[in-house]
This record gives sequence, structure tokens and C-alpha cells, in this order.
Amino acid sequence: PRQSCTQVLDVFSEYFKELEEESIRDNFVIVYELLDELMDFGFPQTTDSKILQEYITQQGNKLETGRSRVPPTVTNAVSWRSEGIKYKKNEVFIDVIESVNLLVSANGSVLLSEIVGTIKLKVFLSGMPELRLGLNDRVLFELTGRNKNKSVELEDVKFHQCVRLSRFDNDRTISFIPPDGDFELMSYRLNTQVKPLIWIESVIEKFSHSRVEIMVKAKGQFKKQSVANSVEIAVPVPSDADSPRFKTSVGSAKYLPEKNVVIWNIKSFPGGKEYLMRAHFGLPSVEKEEVEGRPPIAVKFEIPYFTVSGIQVRYMKIIEKSGYQALPWVRYITQSGGKRIPMRWGATQTRE
Repeated sequence: PRQSCTQVLDVFSEYFKELEEESIRDNFVIVYELLDELMDFGFPQTTDSKILQEYITQQGNKLETGRSRVPPTVTNAVSWRSEGIKYKKNEVFIDVIESVNLLVSANGSVLLSEIVGTIKLKVFLSGMPELRLGLNDRVLFELTGRNKNKSVELEDVKFHQCVRLSRFDNDRTISFIPPDGDFELMSYRLNTQVKPLIWIESVIEKFSHSRVEIMVKAKGQFKKQSVANSVEIAVPVPSDADSPRFKTSVGSAKYLPEKNVVIWNIKSFPGGKEYLMRAHFGLPSVEKEEVEGRPPIAVKFEIPYFTVSGIQVRYMKIIEKSGYQALPWVRYITQSGGKRIPMRWGATQTRE
């Protein structure tokens, strides 16, 4: 049910761009038309926005004329793919994207650790091809007697409707006829202990009840040949802070008073490196901060050509009756999920 609800929201977003109360109200006729096709007696029916757009157009005056010509995809067993698709160059692009969700306490212990992964495809294939995707799936390796040292145990696996679930349940083969263009083939989760890829230490010192210094140290705890791109470290500051001054060993820092945070941007962060940022603020009322609490530091990043779990695409077989040759391309990306690190507060020091 949750996946069907997500698909409905995705369809509405495709039609209305911004999914808000006002856009629903302004397009209520199209909403009724879409719901009529999306659901049949309460069961999901046609949920692919590309197919729906073939006969439910956004112009209201075309709705009635469009309904008289039902596309073949709606009556086919493969409702998510149209017939007669042709490309001069047949290619498939595979993105394996993993988000690392971490919650780290102020003393450095990991309170929550999980990996949420998705495999997204961009398909430019002619005809009605059959695809088979092979992963280093631990259950598959056990079934076939392979060495499972370099395998990954996937949990909470969810597939696009195109995947033959009976085949997967039987022998763990991911077999499917793909939609045309972009779509999410599958998602998975791993509950595993992951060390923070970018380790953060932070200390705040108070001076004479009128000034605060924040020191943040960031260290890359991933392999040295990898590089984290577009690193953004958001450091909360007291709401009445003013007169900011920054000093960074790399990158740049800026103060966003409307959000009460300092954003430290590092364009390129190699593994094993360590960087430092210092921020000085005037603070009329240091005591007020104690009542406000100490929000956690948030870290965003992206590491290409790298996965935390070690998942690998072993093969992608493309079979089509015309026998054309197709090229599969694979890309791996690890990015931050909801990483939060509470601040470590140094002892209060009063200086003149």
C-alpha cells in the first residue's frame, strides 16, 4: 500500500510539477481521470506516468477525445512499456546509489546505522527486451554454492512492478521487461554497523559571556583513493549570535542567520584528510543558549565510484528477438542520508 501511494504521488507530480493543495484544487478534473485509471476496485492498475500521458493530457478539452483511443499498453500484459520503440544506439545506464543514515552521540558512539540503497535505470532500448540483472546477493551465492565472502545480504527489497517476483522468489533472478527511460528498479536496506565516512568533532568555548568560538574538525574515514564531493557541514549556532568571523583550512564558510547555522562547504574532500574550521561570534546572552538546547551537526556529501555495502553489479544481460547488441553502463555513488552528530561542548572558559 505504501508503494502504491508513492506511485500515485509520483504521477501527480509528473502532471502538476508542484504537488500542493492549490494544484490539486486547480486540476481536480484531471485528478478524477487519473484516479479512475490508477485504481480499479481499489487495486492498483496503470501506475506508469509515461503510459497515462499517452491518453490523459493536461488540457481539459482533450480529455474526452483522448479516452476514445486507449493505447495498446493498457490492454497488454506489459502495461508499463509501449510497443514499437526504436533507438539508433541501444544502451542501459545503471546507477547504484547508497545513502548512509547515521546518528552519533556526543561521546562518539554510533546510535543508529543503516544503509538505504536504490538501483535506478535509464533505458534506451528498442523493441521489447528482456533484461536480467545479476548482483553479489548473499542468498544467491548460498543457493549456488559460491564463496559468500564478497556478497551482500539485502533486506527489505522492493521492486518495480516490471520485475517477475515469482522468478526472484524461486532462484533470486532479477528478470524484467523495463519501462522506457528513467525508473527505479529496486530499493533495499542493510542494518549494519557503519563508521562515519566523514568524522566530525566540535567544541564550543564561551568568552566573558559576550563571545563564542566554535571549532569543527572534519576527517575523511574512507579509502584514500576515493574523494567526497560537494561536502556541506551545517553547524548550528545560537539564535542571537552576530558579528561572524571565519577561518578554514580548506573550503569556505558562511553564516545563514535565518536558519541559525554556519555552512562549511568543501568542494573536494579526499579520504584520510583532516580539515579545520573556526567560527567566532558575538553573543549578547550566553546563558540563553543553554535553554535553547544544542542541535546536532548535519553532514552532506557524495562519493562517486564507491559503495559502503560492497554491492556489485555482476552482469546485465539484454535479450531482444531482433538480436541487437546493447551496452550496459554502471555507476556507483555513496551519499549522506540523515547523518547527525551532536556537538561536543568544551569547558566554559572566561577570558577578558
